[in-house]
Amino acid sequence: PAHTFLIHGAQRFSYAEAERHSNRAARAFLRARGWDGGLGGGGTGGAGEGERAAHCARDQAAGSGAARAVREGDGAAPLAPGATVALLLPACPEFLWLWFGLAKAGLRTAFVPTALRRGPLQHCLRSCGARALVLAPEFLESLEPDLPALRAMGLHLWTVGSDTRPAGISDFLAEASAEVDGPVPGYLSAPQNMTDTCLYIFTSGTTGLPKAARISHLKILQCQAFYQLCGAHQEDVIYLALPLYHMSGSLLGIVGCLGIGATVVLKSKFSAGQFWEDCQQHRVTVFQYIGELCRYLVNQPPNKAERGHKVRLVVGSGLRPDTWERFVRRFGPLQVLETYGLTEGNVATFNYTGQQGAVGRASWLYKHVFPFSLIRYDVTTGEPVRDTQGHCVATSPGEPGLLVAPVSQQSPFLGYAGGPELARGKLLKHVFQPGDVFFNTGDLLVCDNQGFLRFHDRTGDTFRWKGENVATTEVAEALEALDFLQEVNVYGVTVPGHEGRAGMAALALRPPHSLDLVQLYAHVSENLPPYAR
Repeated sequence: PAHTFLIHGAQRFSYAEAERHSNRAARAFLRARGWDGGLGGGGTGGAGEGERAAHCARDQAAGSGAARAVREGDGAAPLAPGATVALLLPACPEFLWLWFGLAKAGLRTAFVPTALRRGPLQHCLRSCGARALVLAPEFLESLEPDLPALRAMGLHLWTVGSDTRPAGISDFLAEASAEVDGPVPGYLSAPQNMTDTCLYIFTSGTTGLPKAARISHLKILQCQAFYQLCGAHQEDVIYLALPLYHMSGSLLGIVGCLGIGATVVLKSKFSAGQFWEDCQQHRVTVFQYIGELCRYLVNQPPNKAERGHKVRLVVGSGLRPDTWERFVRRFGPLQVLETYGLTEGNVATFNYTGQQGAVGRASWLYKHVFPFSLIRYDVTTGEPVRDTQGHCVATSPGEPGLLVAPVSQQSPFLGYAGGPELARGKLLKHVFQPGDVFFNTGDLLVCDNQGFLRFHDRTGDTFRWKGENVATTEVAEALEALDFLQEVNVYGVTVPGHEGRAGMAALALRPPHSLDLVQLYAHVSENLPPYAR
């Protein structure tokens, strides 16, 4: 319990302190549920009997701001058991306390990308059925035009610690600080089934707007083993500068750290110039990356702090072979562990041998435990190639193929919040035999003669830029709203020296209009997140 769990700026929190902060958050959320059974203590190792009785008496008195707001009729109903609460927060300690607290209170969390505003934000909140939204004070100004629509949706609205707030928004931290920090009853958070939805993470939607991927309790437990599989241990210090609204930051980074009881250095924003000084200061031993971060580091001028560091393992995804070689040569000796996986997917690969440029190895043993296949794919039709029997065809070594994985009880696909039509295209049937069902990753990989897997390309209507997935249809729909554009086609193009693809649009003007770049710039800035602009 006394071991350091989290370092954020000048703040340090032990595992015991994280437990207490999240217990307070859980109690504040339970009060918003209108549930006060044992809020003064409860669970195992809670408050003493006298203290518990005193707090229970207080619970039944006036209550907190959330409960009062419900009674006074602010339009938001009490949070029901299993209700969804959305977090619109940067990577900070409060994100973790609220996430853990929601889990303890038997509520679901939705991780909302922090760049979303207006229509895309409201779409995300509706799609996951959010009943409440907790936001960072620094977002209040940019969210002001959204507040009337958010109130009309009947949401509880909280900020995390702001003295000046618009009417109808409560300070969640103030409410949580008034609670006791003993554990809440364990039965509140116990799932009925391990495949029940635990939280929602938003992925790029091929229909134009993000989709809320269902993350199960089973997947959380699988992610808890991530750093164990990487060979990390309790004495490691992990450097995490990835957004927590992505699976890589929250589930692999934070949950993976919990799995080994290690320490995480959490950064709200990555700074290539500050990175090695941070590593020296906190004695960092593990760095979790996306490919862009490693490229930023190798492009930095030499720095005294980059010598004599303790980093022994870098783990992540999207590291290009040329950057990989430069990174190891300049900052080594260290181990690079490249991985591949999707938020909603049921397959993941590990490059446990350190082969440069590979994302994993299709060994017999690995495929026995985590089955997957590469099948032939026709890029012109956008469909898998099938034989005369109607079954898919496995690729030969060196041939690009679509990565698919069988859906089973051990490796389920839970789909997305909303109608089953959202999962259309994600499931392939009759792949190798009648009636089988496989998850379609939408990614083309190549397996060489030695079984090493390499990422080849992404299929469909999305491309990756600045570590984010961009849906071409979302960009096209935003541009088509301009009256001087008649037709729009959006696609991704490779740019030398950069990971992923940059967005490009071919435009047909509506006669007799001319191209108004000033209006186009303002419209794009208002309606698209920064990485899609």
